[in-house]
This record gives sequence, structure tokens and C-alpha cells, in this order.
Amino acid sequence: MSVTMAARPGKVTQRYRLDSAPGQLTPEERAVRGKAARAEVPLESHAEFDPPPNRPDPISLLEAQAQTRLPDLVPVRYGRMMVSPFTYFRGAALPMAADLAITPVSGLSVQACGDAHLSNFGVFGSPERRLVFDVNDFDETMPGPWEWDVKRLAASLEVAARGRGFPAKKRAAIVAATVARYRQAMRMFAGQTDLAVWYARADIEEVRQQFQGQLGAKQHKRLDKGMAKARTRDSMQEVAKLTREVDGQPRIISDPPLLIPIDELIAERVDRAEFVKQITGLIGGYRRSLQTDRKYLLEQFEFCDMARKVVGVGSVGTRCWIILLLGRDGSDPLFLQVKEAEASVLSHFLGTSKYSNQGQRVVAGQRLMQASSDIFLGWQRGTGPDGKTRDFYVRQLRDWKFSLDIDTMPARGMRLYGELCGWTLARAHARSGDRIAIASYLGGSDKFDRAITQFSVAYADQNERDHAALVAAASSGRITAEHDL
Repeated sequence: MSVTMAARPGKVTQRYRLDSAPGQLTPEERAVRGKAARAEVPLESHAEFDPPPNRPDPISLLEAQAQTRLPDLVPVRYGRMMVSPFTYFRGAALPMAADLAITPVSGLSVQACGDAHLSNFGVFGSPERRLVFDVNDFDETMPGPWEWDVKRLAASLEVAARGRGFPAKKRAAIVAATVARYRQAMRMFAGQTDLAVWYARADIEEVRQQFQGQLGAKQHKRLDKGMAKARTRDSMQEVAKLTREVDGQPRIISDPPLLIPIDELIAERVDRAEFVKQITGLIGGYRRSLQTDRKYLLEQFEFCDMARKVVGVGSVGTRCWIILLLGRDGSDPLFLQVKEAEASVLSHFLGTSKYSNQGQRVVAGQRLMQASSDIFLGWQRGTGPDGKTRDFYVRQLRDWKFSLDIDTMPARGMRLYGELCGWTLARAHARSGDRIAIASYLGGSDKFDRAITQFSVAYADQNERDHAALVAAASSGRITAEHDL
């Protein structure tokens, strides 16, 4: 396998596929593989970010994405991205993928997240009802270079730290510590058995004990409060928050354009009873993507109501629904989120996914990268009123989900959070990639840490220019932005 540069924008390659045969090599041979890659692509080369004169216009890339999205929500997406350089970064997965596609890569494949910025990590409940920390967004996942995830995570920390007003030295320390933790964790996983890597997870109680001495009293209090709050975030809470009672049944409230009940969308065009029949059929198709015990559990619930919901920043404009199901009675609700799955932004540069259904691509990648996934995670394909067929993935709307507040995080807290993200990303990559070869490539020095820290500064500068370009595009009338945050 060649190990030089990734594909240039517009040039699609099929070379990134998960390697199912590292076990056929000895650990020593896999380590040699990593060292050979390092000889061809030195660690220092990852500091490079030198966009060519014909760099794709990021606003044009965003406009191209908007062509397949709901027209009335595209201005909301632009408005959310314009709030700050960090919110722009969150929505700019495609422009950054285009930039990463011309950076050096080792050629070692993993199941990549594709959008591994720090806000796409968080806390949620495992099926065993434990709070765990993990990657929690997989819209862009597919096999690809592990370096791209590391660079997106590192750059997001530099951008977020600038937003918090931290000085350059503190920002550099945060990014370097994050990358160092990734590198050290990968070297640790390289020495473990396959099963040990598979069972590894970041249990929040264990994480809290690990960082006990590094957290101040205020941070301990915030973490305890967050953990307690997470355990209340479930379907029952969402019913109280998002519904009102109509004729003895819960109905989702209206808050356009962010939340629009199905009755308002279909109006007089479709008979509600016929619509419910169609939705029940679609749920039945989704149910077939679940394992047997979860199919049985889902069959206990009946359709009650649904609505179109706006979520996130980069996802705004994609078709996203929430579906309210009821079990034994009104006190036994289940809220599912049905989210449109388009082709990964990475596919422009790494080739098409092996999955024809993009929802299945997301689910397969999530199950491979996460230590513990939602029991209702599945996929479906449906045809809309416009006659177009689209892919979707399904998960619970709330399952003890909790994210730390980046906007109030002190420098020490962001450094610890970055380290936790670095460890988690390494664990996710170690499950699918050749962890021994990657660890051997990274080595024991801090050369890679320093290179990525340098890259992050250069990319954060570019991100600020791109954010300014988006603001200018709105001011000139090229795009229409609508602020709702």
C-alpha cells in the first residue's frame, strides 16, 4: 500500500478499506509495518497545512450541501454556523475534509468518525445503565485515515480555546496533551489482547476517580451535577418537555421552524389514519434492523405522534424526525429520533461506502467505534412525499445524554476533557485499525504531538478566515442566514 498523500479534492480513491488480516501477521511484523510508514511519512510532516491556490471555496461547498436539504432550514444552518468560529467549525466537516485530503497520511486505515470535534463526544447511558463517555456522532463515519480524526479533534480544541480567550501557551498545552493521550493510549492498546481492547470503555465513575486529584472543588461540583442531570434525561422527561395532552393523548407541541408536529405538515393532504398506517409500516421495516430481543421490546410500543425537529449545527436542513411511542400506558413513553443519512463527506475523497444504505453505514460505523451503543440503534429507507427515496438511522432521542459546557470550561478543565477525548478516540480506532502498526508509527517521543499542535494553529487561522467569509457571504446577500440561537 502506498503511503504518501491522501486524495486531492475531486479525485476519489478506493484504497481505504478496513484491514481484516492484521491477525495473520505477528505483532513484530505489524510493528515493522508502522515503522516503514514512518520512514516514508515522517511524523514532522503532519505539521503541514499549506492550502493550494485552487483550494475549494468553503462557501461553495456548503452551498452544494444545501442542494439536498430542506430549503426553509438552510438559513437556520448558516445562522448557527455564523455565531462564532467554533460553531462554523462544527458545521464545516466537508470543507475540512477537503483540506485534510491533501495532507500527509500513513496509509493505515481505521473506521474513522469523520467529524471528531470535541462537541461530538459526550456522556450517555449504556444498556447496563452505566454512564459512559464516548464518541456520539457518526453521520460521516467510514473507513479512512486515523490522522484525519486526530487533526479534526485537535483543531477543534484550538478553535474552542481561542473562543474562551486562552493565551497561546495554554492552547498549545491543551492540544499537545490531547494528542499525547491519543498516542499513549494507542501504545497501551497495542500491548493488549483483542478482547481487552474490545471491552475497554470510559465509565464515568472510573474517569471521575482517575481525575480526582486534578479537579478543583468547583469542577467536582459541576461534574456531579451533570451526572445527576444526565440520569434524568430520558423519554419521560422529553414527554413533559415536548408534548401537551389532547383528548387524553400526548401530542408534540409546535415551535416552528425548530419543531413542527406532523399534523401541521400533512394538513389536509393526507388522512391521518392512513398516515399512521404508513408510519407503522416504516417502523416495522426499521425493526428488522434490530437484534431479536430488541425487536421484541419495540413491538410492545405503539405509534402516538411524530414531528420534524431541527438538531445540531452541521445537520440542520437534513430531514430529522422524532417519533413518540407508548408502551403499557402514558407513563411508559419511548421517543425515537429518525435522522436522514446522506453520503459521508469523506466519500468525496475516499470512495463510496460498501453500504448502499447510508443509514446502515452510520449504524455499522457507530457499533464498531462505540464501546456501548443505544439498544434501539437501527436504520431504514423511505420514500418521501416528493417521491425521492432517502436513508435514515434511528436511535433514542434521549438516553441519559449529557455534554459538558464548552463555553464555560476553564483551561485546566478543557485540557482534561481533551485528554479524555484523545483516549476515547484511540480506543475507537484501536477496535478497527491495526493498533500495533499505528502505535509503532507514532513512537514514544512527542514529535507527533508537536506536529499536530502546529497544524492546529494553522488550521484555526484558516477556520477564522472561512468563518469571516461566511459572514461576508450573508452580508452581501449571497446566502440567507437566520439566527435562532
